[in-house]
This record gives sequence, structure tokens and C-alpha cells, in this order.
Amino acid sequence: MPVDPRRTLPPYRIKVVEPIPILGAEERRLALEQAGYNPFNLRADQITIDLLSDSGTGATSAQQEAAAALGDESYAGARSWFRFLDEVGDLTGYPHILPVHQGRAGERILFTSLLKPGQICVSNTHFDTTHANVKLVGAEPRDLPCPEAADLDSSEPFKGNIDLAALESLLTGPDGHRVGLVLMTITNNGLGAQPVSMANLEAVGELCRRHRVPYFLDAARFAENAWLVGQREAAYRDWTPRQIANRAFQLADGCVVSLKKDGLSAIGGFIGLRDGDLHARCEANLIATEGFSTYGGLAGHDLERLAQGVREVVDPAYLGARAASTARFAQLVNEAGVETVQPAGIHALYLNAGRLLPHLSPDQFPGHSLGCQLYLDGGIRCAELGSLYLGGLDEQHRLVTPAPFELVRLAIPRRVYTDTHLEYVAAILADIAKDPERVSGYRIVSSPPLLRHFKVRLEPLAAATGPTTRVGPKP
Repeated sequence: MPVDPRRTLPPYRIKVVEPIPILGAEERRLALEQAGYNPFNLRADQITIDLLSDSGTGATSAQQEAAAALGDESYAGARSWFRFLDEVGDLTGYPHILPVHQGRAGERILFTSLLKPGQICVSNTHFDTTHANVKLVGAEPRDLPCPEAADLDSSEPFKGNIDLAALESLLTGPDGHRVGLVLMTITNNGLGAQPVSMANLEAVGELCRRHRVPYFLDAARFAENAWLVGQREAAYRDWTPRQIANRAFQLADGCVVSLKKDGLSAIGGFIGLRDGDLHARCEANLIATEGFSTYGGLAGHDLERLAQGVREVVDPAYLGARAASTARFAQLVNEAGVETVQPAGIHALYLNAGRLLPHLSPDQFPGHSLGCQLYLDGGIRCAELGSLYLGGLDEQHRLVTPAPFELVRLAIPRRVYTDTHLEYVAAILADIAKDPERVSGYRIVSSPPLLRHFKVRLEPLAAATGPTTRVGPKP
């Protein structure tokens, strides 16, 4: 369907630019080999289009940089802290706000203050660091995604929801007393950037109150979830994104938020709380490990950028343009012969590598293989969400339990790449789709025991047949 640019025009223009590296095919091959065939180990100056993460990779606005110039670097009680507090407090409605340097710091503080060893933390889907932080306190992360999430091709609007029947069964069953926290991730990053409906959030809140279980949001993409709710949930069609986000926060007992996503900043986050006793425990932990409770490891100029960013991110014109750009990108990729998780979210596209590369079995890591080929052919960096990330391995690093899907995430930084950059990515994918059998599988050489995808090293099972089809854009 043609897109009307009058409805999707980005509400900003480019003020500052930086060059992007364009390496030759042999340079990319050597770079990937030296990185142990792990894109996380590549240097930024070896990347042409970086879609590894949307966390801390966005572009700030002139208003954010102007605000940063006013940053107050006082150790305690800085003016910048009170501006941040006012903006976040107004957005969320929580009486207690603690700043942290990023989301995983907030997770660590919250989980060590709230969870006990042997307890269960339930989620629609824990993402990687969240899963790790739950395990580090001796608790068990348990995912209960809704049944609709298993169908990657369906157009169900809220495949990020939790399975309410499964949640109720857990809470009323023999393990119910072990549930120490229900954590809803909005949007559901681990399941294809799919949004969570307000109806689902409300129902979770009712179950948690009935069973007296703390209920929190992992709200790194609160604005994007709010936009998709406004587009897909009839009861909220006339609500603004800010109103929807505020309502979502009010449904929970608190939140942990990485503001490196919808805070439109390179660093920062916060914990929002209702309970005063829990706030006191978290604050003591924060002061001991992150910094005083009016800066939490952040500089005054960071607090200023964040305060402005959380206001800019709920602008309907910005969100509409970003959503439309991702939708256009998805259409180009699908037309190129590569299937993606449907319907498209906002912050990322998820490629179905298992279908594109049927000649590779899960123990050859087809998602990782596709990610490596994107770099070899076009200098594009991305992340695998398949058996390398989610699969179970034995002591020799051999795959024992495959992941349910073999996906590749193309995370789209905010206000960084134009549609032309994304068209280039789609063209590289089209070249791969014309001859997918030339893509080689990989085996693990070494792997850490926790969060292995960050530092794992691999090697190709066999050299790819034939030359790469594209060596990058011509200068």
C-alpha cells in the first residue's frame, strides 16, 4: 500500500552529519575473521550500517544539546536532577524516582532489593540482561508468552502479550508461592518487537493484586508501545501516546526503564516506585553501587538530555514517522524474498533466517550465519536471536536444545539512518536471497557461561561458495 508522505514526514531535519566507513570485501572478511566471527567484536569503524542495537545509538536533538549545556554537575541536589525528576514524575505518576546509568543497573538494584533466591520472576519475555540479572540473584526467570506469538506470520496485533491463562495457572498452582515478581516488557523485544495491549496490562495487574505479587514494567520502549496501542487497540484510538504511556505506568507498582531507547539518549535510565519501603532499600543499594540518589551515575548534562528526550519521544509526529519508516523497510525486505516477523513493530525488524536458509540446521546457527553474511556482503552489523543466543549447549559448546525460531534482529537507531540507508540493507538482503545456499554455517570455538552471544567466538564450517555479491556502495 502506498505511503502518504504528508502523514509520515519526519518532524525534524538533519543538522550535523558524520561519515560512515565503507570497506572493501576483503577488508570485511579479514575484520570478521579477526573478530572471531562475532559482530559484537567488530570495531565501529569497520561498520557501514550498524543495526546491532537501538540502545544508546540514536541521534540527539538541538534542544537536547542546548539543554545539556545547562547541566548542573553538583554532586547532590543538582538543578538538572530536579528537571529530570519533574519530567519523569509527570510522565509516570510514580512518587519515587531513582536515576541509574542504564537499564541493567536498574534491574540489578530492583532484583536484589525485591527477589529472593529460589523465587520466580515471570515475564512475557525476559531479554538477555534481564534474564541474567534474575539468575544472578538466585531466582528463576520464566517466560509465558501468549500463544499467538508462536505464529510468526500472523497479523495478530498484540503478540507481545503474556499468556493470562498460564499466568493464572502458575499463581494458583503449587509454585504460586514462589512467584516474587511479574515483569512485563513493553514492547516485547525478545519476541519480534511486538507490542503489549492495555487490556493485557490491566488483566495482569488484576491477577497480581489478587495474589499479592509485585507487578513491574520493563518499559525501555514505552513510547513505541504506546504508539502501537493507539493504532491497534480501539479503546485508545483517541488517546495521545503520552496519555497511553502514563496509563500503562499507572497500572503497575513500578518500572525499570533504560532511557537509552525511548529516552533518546546515549546513556541513562530510572527506577519508578510506589512503595516507600522498597524505595528505601533500592536507594541504599543505589548509593552504595551507582552514586548518590540525585545523580545515580549520570552527569548533569545527561540528566538534561534525558529530561528533554522523554518529552520529545512521545511526539505523535515523531512516532508516526518512525513507525512508517520501519513499515516501509519491512515491505522492501519482504519484496526482496526475506520473511520477517509479522506485523512489523517499530524499533527493529526480525528476519526469519530459518526459512531463508533451510540448508543450515539449528546446530549450524542459521541466524548467526545470515548476520555474518550481511556484514561480509554489505558491512551491515546486526544481532542473532536464535539458537546461538537462546539454545542450550553442552560442555563442548554443541547445541543440545535449539531455539524455537532462528531470527536475526535489525535494530534501527532513532533519527540516525534515512530510508535510503534502509533501502541499501534491503538490496543486500535481496542479493543473499537470490542464492542463499552460498551462506555457510558456523561452529562455536569458545563461549562464556553467561550471556554468551556477547563474547562467543566461532569459525565457519566451510568457505562460502562464490564471491560476495556486493562490496558496498560506490563512493
